[in-house]
Amino acid sequence: MTLAILPGPAGSRLRAIFLLVVAAFLFGACASVPPKSDVDAYNYYKEVNDPLEPMNRVTLKFNRGLEKVIIKPVTKVYRFIIPRPLRKGISNVLFNLETPVILLNDLLQGEEKRAWYTLKRFAINSTVGIGGLIDVAAKGGTPRHNEDFGQTLAVHGVNEGPYIMLPFFGPSNPRDTVGLVADIFSDPLFWILRPKNLEAIRYTRAGLDIVDTYDRHMEDIEELERGSLDYYAALRSAFRQNRASEIRNGRAIPLEELEDDIFDELDKELEEEGGEGDKVSLDSNRKPT
Repeated sequence: MTLAILPGPAGSRLRAIFLLVVAAFLFGACASVPPKSDVDAYNYYKEVNDPLEPMNRVTLKFNRGLEKVIIKPVTKVYRFIIPRPLRKGISNVLFNLETPVILLNDLLQGEEKRAWYTLKRFAINSTVGIGGLIDVAAKGGTPRHNEDFGQTLAVHGVNEGPYIMLPFFGPSNPRDTVGLVADIFSDPLFWILRPKNLEAIRYTRAGLDIVDTYDRHMEDIEELERGSLDYYAALRSAFRQNRASEIRNGRAIPLEELEDDIFDELDKELEEEGGEGDKVSLDSNRKPT
């Protein structure tokens, strides 16, 4: 859920985000790491990369409470009052307003073609599409895509760090949290809507952004909750898979990398069971001999 423009003083929001990142690193450094002698526990700890799990679960409970008490009821009223076609139009306008941030990150990632599509979409939808209300560009064969500074950092090799559940903002990590701050500063509306006489517009956009995001994902959230024994673990896994796909811009994992991962794991297992002599050797076609 995109909550980067929640009502309130911008400086306070940024200070809160900064403190959350610092706290995450401090708690992560103090977290109890299982001994390497406990192979299963140690491997699980490294795999999930979630040293703050106890604190994250408490934060998730807080977020879900907020969701059930405020966000979900408001979204249901929103659905009841606003017909689906108009809700789709509102969603289109909100996405169109995010175009400058998307364009900047397209360029920072060296994605000139996607940047051109982003610019073309903005020009078409802002004019012919009546300020983005109608996604004319998508109908013309230029579908929308999303980019943020967290993805840009990932493309340039910045590690995600430990998993973090942020209050209000939801699943994240230090890299994406830093990216969130950059996205706030790079959004022209952050500066345009700062004067007090424009606060009502800023708050309206914030509220619509929250409700629209939940409106588009409410069924997915409910399905994930119904289909998982541990909602926290399922949400963590879904978040990481979704972010990995976004960073690859939806492209599949290269077959060579996938095969390397498979055979590396097989080598590791055989080495643990039978020593160096049992390691898998591969020919040019990546077949075990």
